[in-house]
Formats: sequence, structure tokens, C-alpha cells
Amino acid sequence: MKHQNIESRKLVGQTASAGFQIGVRRTFPVSPEQVWSFLTSPEGIKLWIGNVSPPAFNEGEVFSSDEGISGQLRIVKPFKQLRLKWGKKDWEKPSTLQIRLLSNHPDRTTISFHQENLDHPNTREQMKLHWEHVLSATWQKISTLNDEKEMDNYE
Repeated sequence: MKHQNIESRKLVGQTASAGFQIGVRRTFPVSPEQVWSFLTSPEGIKLWIGNVSPPAFNEGEVFSSDEGISGQLRIVKPFKQLRLKWGKKDWEKPSTLQIRLLSNHPDRTTISFHQENLDHPNTREQMKLHWEHVLSATWQKISTLNDEKEMDNYE
């Protein structure tokens, strides 16, 4: 196999022009509005940015957390999409992070985290674990909030 295709030597998640990328998604039985409300709340922001003064979610707005995560909001489409520069303090350059809320039903939403321009397969793996944790924690918080609302309905 002397003439092995160069494409076959690429590592998992490696792109031709954007370094390494990762995509993680999960579907929850809640509306896009509920998901957006949580992700843009101080509690939700803490999960994916860290301890930071909550942004107003305006395009061009910059942020920097106590944990060393910084970036800039590039696209803000309420209830649908956030696209931003997102990086850690020890990274040479920031990545591009997209958070999409996908829904064809009023009571079901897929949260998708897609991150590109990562520098290394190890960074990709770390971010995969990070976004999986964010999705699990998001579900735990949203389901707890929904349970509390249901309890309020019975009081």
C-alpha cells in the first residue's frame, strides 16, 4: 500500500482547514424557549463559560470568566443559535463554538455544541468530555426546574 490516500491518515475530528472539531448533541423533552432561557441565565452561563457577569447577548460583545474562558459573541439568534469565539487562557488561539437549538416540535429540543479550530486531538477529547458534561448538567438543572414548576401547579 505505497500509495495510501492522504485522507486516510487524518485523525478523528481533524478537518482540512479548521484544525480539530467536535460535535456533541442531546435531545431534551422541553421547548427551545426553555432551553434558551436556561442557557442564557446566570446558572446556565456558568456551565459553558464559567463565573462571569452575564452578557446581554449582543453580537460583538466580549466576555471573560474567572476560570479563564474568554471570547466574543459573533451571532445571536434567540431560541436558535449562538456562534462565538471561545477560548481558554492557556490556548494559543480561540476556537469557534456554535450552540444550536434544533426543534421541529414545541416540546422537544436538541442542544448541539459544535466546536472547531481546536489545536490537537487531546484538546478535542477534553472538549468532547466538557460538552458532554455541560449537556448532562443542563438536563439535570432543566428537569429539576420543570419538576418544581409541576409541583407549583399542584399547590
